[in-house]
Amino acid sequence: MTAELAVAVPSLLLVLALGLSAVQLGVDRVRCADAAQVGVRLLARGESEAVARAAALRVAPGGAVVEVGGAGAQVEVTVRAPAPPLLGTLGAVPRVEAVVVARREDGWEVEP
Repeated sequence: MTAELAVAVPSLLLVLALGLSAVQLGVDRVRCADAAQVGVRLLARGESEAVARAAALRVAPGGAVVEVGGAGAQVEVTVRAPAPPLLGTLGAVPRVEAVVVARREDGWEVEP
């Protein structure tokens, strides 16, 4: 019975680690989407890009990068975060990303 346990326990730990990494991936995707929504809402209301980026970074998962932009009456926020370490080393999911686009509420348009 000891030999079977020696094989089974590491296998179970690997499956558990992969499962927890998959859950972390899902949580990071939700946090990226939330961060992009927070940032784009602030931009649409007329806040500066720096304020929107800082607010999005507070909500985003660790290591995330926030890109802010827009043209005309549209604003866009993209939030990218690295995959959980175990999934990243396996090459399964390179990164997590969320993009949110909204229309400016204040009527202000950016010149191209």
